[in-house]
Amino acid sequence: MNNKTQHIACIFDLDGVLVDTAVYHYQAWKQLANSLGFDFTYAQNEQLKGVSRMRSLDMILKWGGIEKSEAEREALASLKNSWYVAMISKMTTDELLPGSLKILENLKAIGAKIALGSASKNSALILKRTGLTHFFDAIVDGNEVTTSKPDPEVFVKAAELLGATNKDCVVFEDALAGVQAAIAAGMYVVGVGETENLPGAQLVIKDLSEITIAELLALKNQETEKG
Repeated sequence: MNNKTQHIACIFDLDGVLVDTAVYHYQAWKQLANSLGFDFTYAQNEQLKGVSRMRSLDMILKWGGIEKSEAEREALASLKNSWYVAMISKMTTDELLPGSLKILENLKAIGAKIALGSASKNSALILKRTGLTHFFDAIVDGNEVTTSKPDPEVFVKAAELLGATNKDCVVFEDALAGVQAAIAAGMYVVGVGETENLPGAQLVIKDLSEITIAELLALKNQETEKG
């Protein structure tokens, strides 16, 4: 293993990068909105990518023109989560996004350090259901952080747990808030999705099947030399 290979650490967001749980978030939030007497669209759901559960609830209540006390908001968030957990409890490896398994296998094969950096509070269950848990050297999710993206806390903690410097980390993100968090942490960012939705990412790919380990190392080393 060469020296450059040793100095790469990869931090993956979960929802929309490795697995597709957006549909379940959408269905659970829509069910909640409908129970409160208003509708919730897929376009609105797109605005919640990478956003914490309570902040998402606040945005939805605002869209519905509804005000709730803190206790009521906590109860609503818990209700939405119970519906969501029931849905993801039935997930299988079939719901891995293209390229997810292969890139994790290949990174593991070269000895790269791998972490999860997700806002999800249910990441352990999702990783277990989709068979990905064993790939990760560190998991930082919504249970370990106090501030949500675009604050860089989740990625900074992940780097610390991996024993990696921020500049040696590559973050894979599908949300603008996540890209901004990675940039704030001084990390290299690979955006997963559409270029126009992910300004600031050094590279944007449609999904993880579009990048090889060799390309990832070359891009990372090129960026390091620039810096």
